[in-house]
Amino acid sequence: MFDKILIANRGEIACRVIRTARKLGVRTVAVYSDADAKSLHVEMANEAVHVGASPVGESYLRGDRIIAAALATGAQAIHPGYGFLSENPDFVDQVVAAGLTFIGPSAAAIRAMGLKDAAKRLMEKAGVPVVPGYHGEAQEIVLLASKAREIGYPVLIKARAGGGGKGMRRVEHPDDFSEALSGARREAKAAFGDDHVLVEKYVDKPRHIEVQVFGDNFGNAVHLYERDCSAQRRHQKVIEEAPAPGMTEALRKAMTEAAVKAAKAIGYSGAGTVEFIVDASQGLKADRFWFMEMNTRLQVEHPVTEMVTGTDLVEWQLKVASGEKLPKTQGEIVLAGHAFEARIYAEDAAKGFLPATGTLHHLKFPDTALEGARMRIETGVRAGDAISPYYDPMIAKLVVHAKDRQAALKALGAALSQTEIAGSTVNTAFLATLAADPDFAAGDVDTGLIARHQPALTEVAPPSSETIAAAALAASGAGALPLSSEPWSSLAGYAHFHGVARRTRLKFGEEDIVARVSVRPDGRFQVALDAPYDSTNSHDLRAVPRHALWPGHVTVFDGAVGYTFTVADPLERTDEAAGAIGSLRAPMPGLVKLVRAARGDAVTKGQPLLILEAMKMEHTIAAPHDGVIAEIAAEGAQVTDGTVLVRFVEEQSASIAAMN
Repeated sequence: MFDKILIANRGEIACRVIRTARKLGVRTVAVYSDADAKSLHVEMANEAVHVGASPVGESYLRGDRIIAAALATGAQAIHPGYGFLSENPDFVDQVVAAGLTFIGPSAAAIRAMGLKDAAKRLMEKAGVPVVPGYHGEAQEIVLLASKAREIGYPVLIKARAGGGGKGMRRVEHPDDFSEALSGARREAKAAFGDDHVLVEKYVDKPRHIEVQVFGDNFGNAVHLYERDCSAQRRHQKVIEEAPAPGMTEALRKAMTEAAVKAAKAIGYSGAGTVEFIVDASQGLKADRFWFMEMNTRLQVEHPVTEMVTGTDLVEWQLKVASGEKLPKTQGEIVLAGHAFEARIYAEDAAKGFLPATGTLHHLKFPDTALEGARMRIETGVRAGDAISPYYDPMIAKLVVHAKDRQAALKALGAALSQTEIAGSTVNTAFLATLAADPDFAAGDVDTGLIARHQPALTEVAPPSSETIAAAALAASGAGALPLSSEPWSSLAGYAHFHGVARRTRLKFGEEDIVARVSVRPDGRFQVALDAPYDSTNSHDLRAVPRHALWPGHVTVFDGAVGYTFTVADPLERTDEAAGAIGSLRAPMPGLVKLVRAARGDAVTKGQPLLILEAMKMEHTIAAPHDGVIAEIAAEGAQVTDGTVLVRFVEEQSASIAAMN
């Protein structure tokens, strides 16, 4: 076993690797960027080395600096985690050339599976079924469009490199092919530096089922059963589970055998995942699954496999990379119970899952003692940490395990309802609603489920008057008793001549709220809300329910929903002139990738004006109303949240322009 390893990653996966390394007595070296100087993985590691500025291209993708850090600290091996350099065969070659061990597959294995088109040709030769489509080298638009017609619409355009749903477009009609191809290529080029694509038949009711495989350097390869990752939004996984619901023994046998065959075909060593697409339109059948791609690394969702097989896949990685054989044979790997993983992101589900930033002023995960279930939290952040625009906005992975799917799903819902996060918009309410969705609960899930149910899944009811009253009480400070040995000070409602009353102003969205908080002699609180809320009634509260106070705000938690109110500063004066009604602002930090309109153009509501790239994904910014453009951001401009992207000509000026 190694004495010391360097982890070429950040966030929750770096913390995850450090925990197993500690268990095995292996010392760890972290690397960090400017943005991560005070991050959790840096704190947890035995040593830490700065490798560059915040952008990934200047830090976590600088293989030369990472290798230099490993050599300087005496590390014997490098664990890549996932993402960044984990599937870069050139980096693997450089690691080996430096006399270090790469904790993962060989460069040759990564190259064999690194490009989806070449991998599918290889799998066809190995006898593994592949999705009908075009996987060739030629990339002329005329050829690709012709192949799409031959395959039959709808088709799926996919980047041949990378993953995570980037560079992927579903196309329903030939007229939309050119536009979709351009978007997929731009996104693929930005994310992976490779704009080559392949075109495949779109399966009507696709299930995304993958098999965890593991190989060693002695020719052995095993599977650790399957995971279902069909619950996806924008082609990115949201909730994963193991085993797959509705899995038949015939399909499991065929799929796991195909996965092991794929691993052996390239002499695979280490942890890998073979991903399949399954046509579930007629149930799960052994002749209706096809190879999609192989991820030559540890997957984000690996904890669900660990929970149902009782294994530590990172421990296996370290043992195999250090020259040991696989810890278990196929017959010794037993499937037990059911597990779910929910990815908690800083994102706004109601706005199309736009990534969010912010400081995690309050971060509280549930107690691990869930009835009839086990739980683990995989995270790389703490309360007070900031969600940076430079990296993936995942806050944590919430993982539960129970005796069966129904019990595990119940535990997942309970855990999400007890999670408290304030300071950034998060997706916990969406995850809880998805977990309770009748189709998802029944196991009738495919990759289109979230898109079909999206309005219902992302809609959040407005706060009740009780929630508003609780926010007012928390904001008023009346519920916070000062620490004192003076007996009269401990009586919240005590006053010599009159009852204590406080007037509190809040704002929820665009709505102003005024509340009057009175403290009764018995210590209870009465909160009266001005119209339109219960103007004639008041709420009687003994204490403030689950909430978090943070600078200028209060968040009240109702199940998995966090309602955030702005607390008005009594000295603040509203500047009406700052409204900028005739402007369109950036909903998040990003890069103006493409501009589709110009100054002086008359545009209509819903017309695409520009494309903003954030978190390596493209977001179309459309006109919120009819108007004439006065100013528009330039292509290549880096913008922050709230930056004015478009200014419109004022109504009177626009009318004159239209007359001319």
